[in-house]
Amino acid sequence: MNVSRLGGPTLSLFRIVIGLLFTLHGLSSVFGLFGGNPMTGKAVPFGTWPGWWAALIQLVCGVLVLVGLFARPAALLASGSMAYAYFVVHQPDALLPLHNGGERAALFCWAFLLVAALGPGAWALDTLLARRRSDAPASASAAEPDAVSV
Repeated sequence: MNVSRLGGPTLSLFRIVIGLLFTLHGLSSVFGLFGGNPMTGKAVPFGTWPGWWAALIQLVCGVLVLVGLFARPAALLASGSMAYAYFVVHQPDALLPLHNGGERAALFCWAFLLVAALGPGAWALDTLLARRRSDAPASASAAEPDAVSV
């Protein structure tokens, strides 16, 4: 069995699962679905800093990473938002994630950093669009007939 062939699909599945989980967090905080925000059980009030904005990042970046569209920049933004959450919200309570409740923030941060570094994998819209661009003619002028000189 050629294990190297599994890299692209495995990375894609990892990206899809991480994106789905992050999207669900965003949906729960922005719209109050699935039991709402873990702190209140409701949607985060519109525009409140930093909760609503973090939830919006979770929702938008989660969907983009899930489908693999602009996956690297979305994953980088998601990773940064989780680093912010860890150091601002959790780390002041205790140093270790086990003691400060920051395991999810730390795991999401590193998972998204991995997606940003390695790319979205074989099963992503970014990959499909790149493949289509490379199959297109090299330039628009190639499709035009040559000018005839007299």
